[in-house]
Formats: sequence, C-alpha cells, structure tokens
Amino acid sequence: MKNKRSLWISLLSVVAIAMVALSATLVAGWSPKLGLDLDGGLAVVYQTHTPVTQDQLHNIVSIINNRVNAGTSGATVDSQGKNQISVSIPGEKNTQKVLATLGNTAQLFFRPALCYAPSLTLKKGQAAITGPLPTCSAATALTAPNLQVTPSSSNVNGYTSNTNIGADPQFATYQSTSPGKDNKNDTVLLPGSSSTQTGRYVLGPAGLTGTAVKSASAQLSSGNWTVNIVLTSAGASQWDILAGQQFHAIIGIDLDGQVISAPITQPSASAFTSFGGQVQISGGFTEDQAKTLATELNYGSLPVKLDRLTVQTVSPTLGKASLHAGLISGLAGLLLVMLYMIFYYRLLGIVVVSGLAVTAALLWSIISWMGATLGTTIDLAGIIGLIVSVGITVDSYIVYFERLKDETRSGRTIRSSVDKGFTSAFRTVLAADAVSLLGAAILYFISIGPVRGFALFLGLSTILDVIITYFFTKPFVILLGRSRSATEARGMGVASGLGVSAEARP
Repeated sequence: MKNKRSLWISLLSVVAIAMVALSATLVAGWSPKLGLDLDGGLAVVYQTHTPVTQDQLHNIVSIINNRVNAGTSGATVDSQGKNQISVSIPGEKNTQKVLATLGNTAQLFFRPALCYAPSLTLKKGQAAITGPLPTCSAATALTAPNLQVTPSSSNVNGYTSNTNIGADPQFATYQSTSPGKDNKNDTVLLPGSSSTQTGRYVLGPAGLTGTAVKSASAQLSSGNWTVNIVLTSAGASQWDILAGQQFHAIIGIDLDGQVISAPITQPSASAFTSFGGQVQISGGFTEDQAKTLATELNYGSLPVKLDRLTVQTVSPTLGKASLHAGLISGLAGLLLVMLYMIFYYRLLGIVVVSGLAVTAALLWSIISWMGATLGTTIDLAGIIGLIVSVGITVDSYIVYFERLKDETRSGRTIRSSVDKGFTSAFRTVLAADAVSLLGAAILYFISIGPVRGFALFLGLSTILDVIITYFFTKPFVILLGRSRSATEARGMGVASGLGVSAEARP
C-alpha cells in the first residue's frame, strides 16, 4: 500500500465499485424494500390453540413463512415466547384476502369420498343447518361403476385425477360425527372448493395427513398443467392402502374443512403402488389453479390449530409520514456531522464526506439488492441502525485523524505519520467495530421484529466501515499526506486540520 500506484488503484477501485453498483441498481429499477411501519401493511399475532414444543413452534413458523411468502415477498414470520407467532406483511393492500389465507391453518387430510350430498345454498344471513350425516346408498356411492371410470394404462407417474371436482362456495360449513370439528378419524360432510361441479362430499376417516407430503409442485406436461406430489416413505405406504381402498374412486383432499381437490385414483399398473412415493393430479388445471393446489399441499398442514390474537393494519399514509420524518432527521444530523468535520479537520473533512458518500452508494445498492432478491425489508428501526452506524463510521475517521495529530505533535512529519498513524489507529478501529458487530450479531439471533432489523443493518454498516477504512480512507489520507500542496493549502490544508506547526510539515 506504500507504493503510490497501489494507493491510487485501491482508492479508485472502491469508488468504481460503488458507482457501478449504484448505477446498476438504478438501471434495474431497484430500491430498498420498505417495512411495515414505513410502507403500511398487515401485522398479525397468532397463538397456538394447545401447548406446543419448541420444535413444533419452529415447524409452524417455517410452514407459515413458506405459505405467506409463496405469494408475498418480504413477509416476516417469527416466534414470540412459547406459543405465539407474529406475521408482518409490508405493503399489503388486500388484507382480507391475506387474513383468509393465514387463517387457513387446519391440518390437511386425504379422505376416501363415500358419496355426494345434495347441494345446500344458504340465503344471506341464514345459519348453516346441522343434523345427521346423509346416508350413502349404492346408487350415490362414489364407486367406479357410478363414476363410469375405466382403467387406464397410459399414466406413468402414479395416480391421477380426471378432474378437479369441487362445489358451490355458498355451501354450509362442514358437519361431522363430532359436529363443528374436522377430526381425522370422523366421517364428515364437507363443501368443495369454488371451482366445483358438484355439491358436498361425505368423506370417511383420513387415510393419511399432510405430514405425508414431502413436496408438491405444479408442472406443465404435454401442454397440460399437473400437480406432482412426492410422498415420504411412510406416506407412500399409507397412500398405497388408501388408493387400494379407493380403486377407481375419489379421494377427497380436505384442507380446513373444505375439499380443495377430489382426484379419481387411476393406477398406471395393476399393482397399487405409489411408484417410489410419486403421485400426480391432473385434469384441466389452469396454471394458477395448479400452483395454488401445490402451495396448499406443501404448506397447508400445521401440527396444531392457531388462534388469531391481534390484527394491526398500518396505512401507507402513516408509513410515509414516518419515513419522511426519519429521513429528514437522519439527513439533518448527517449534514451537521459533515459540516463539523470539514470545519474541524479542513481537507481531511473532505475525506470523511467522500467516504460517507461511497458508503451510502454501497449501502443503497446492497439493501436494494437484498430487497429485490431476498425480500429483505428495511423499517424505521433499520433506518435508526443505519443512522447509528454513521456515528461508528465517523468515529473511525476521528480515531485515525487524532492519531495523526499525536504523531505529528511528537515531531514526525505528516508524510511519515500517515503510514505509522494508520497502523495504530486501525487496530483501535478493528477492536471497536468488532464489539459493535458482536453486539449486532447477538441482537439479530436472540431478538425478533424491528430489533432484528436494527441489528441487521447496523452489522452490515459495521462490516462496510472496516472495508472502507482500509481500502478507501487509508490510501486517500496517505496520498494527501504525501502531497505538499494538499498539506500546506492555506486554511484548508491537512496541516491546518491537524493543528500542527510548520516544523511538522513535509
């Protein structure tokens, strides 16, 4: 770094990287993705209906996170205490739709369909009719002769569905042998989905649950959208039994007391096996229908029921007001800091302003990239973390400059002090930044919500401070210290900023 060419390469490389990153970000149209308190949105807190273990709680958080982020980028899901889960979705406008999706927390069951039940359309304000389950007769049973199903040998991926059968969305809520509960071992009466061709289903006890589904994906095959399911090893065995029972008959997929799909099992070979645990559902799906069903199969199964505790909606207007207030206060403080540094350190203050500009360009690019690719959002706490990091960054400059003062006042020239002074100052900067980074890391891993955002952006800024100090501040100050015109400039020179006498000048 003592070679003048190396100094210029290091300095200009940092500037070039910052400018290229910022230009690329602007061309791509990226900008930081704002959090709930800045952009408005929805915040919900759930509580498990029954006590759960920490493993179960983590599993619930993972499932809800996958479910909500399957259609909404930037949502955050965290556990609170022993049995609560908080969900924040910034920028969400259709809160009712999201609440309906999040509230759909019942377990997923695969049930044998026994028969159809008559359609039931309720008038506005009419309560659902309760009563005994309808009796399935031979004429109404969902058997192969009644469904007019013929064997097929052309399917190669396991069991398929001829159609995604459902029911009128106005049908009454389900009934069962335990009224009001969708229990795994009950015979139940359930409505179908909104894209149905028939009424309600009488379904038998579940043959397997959603835990049997390892993964589900929507795929385009021969011009038709299908849903491919991969079962666990235990789930494959359970499926074989259920599919054998429902030979050329319907299996109802029950999510939250509603039949979301009703495939007719058609094994592609004489033996009822799941072909390595692979099952395919097909039959006139649109792309959206296939992807929705795959999402429900992947993320529809939760180990326990969740109760909604609180719902908070933040209007975009309030969020923008918070953003403007935060930016104004932050920029005002930053301007005062820069003016003070220029007044106190003269030309070295320009180094501080330049370094802050480079850091700002890199931070904008990184945070924008994180928002566009990872869905990371920045909220008011995150902005506070960035503002706090400005103080840490400025401290690094002050440590270096004050060390230069000590070196020059001890009789060394500015030219020799800029090298030796940095070595001593950088050890102090590393120690201070290490403490800040450790604190940020601890906060990030043990906290949730806004505090975690504060820790994330504080840690990111601290890492950048180390990089900028070594590859930008060091070469910049050394080049200035080796330039007589820069050190002796009247009023603004380096020597004036350090307050040294003429004997200490080069």
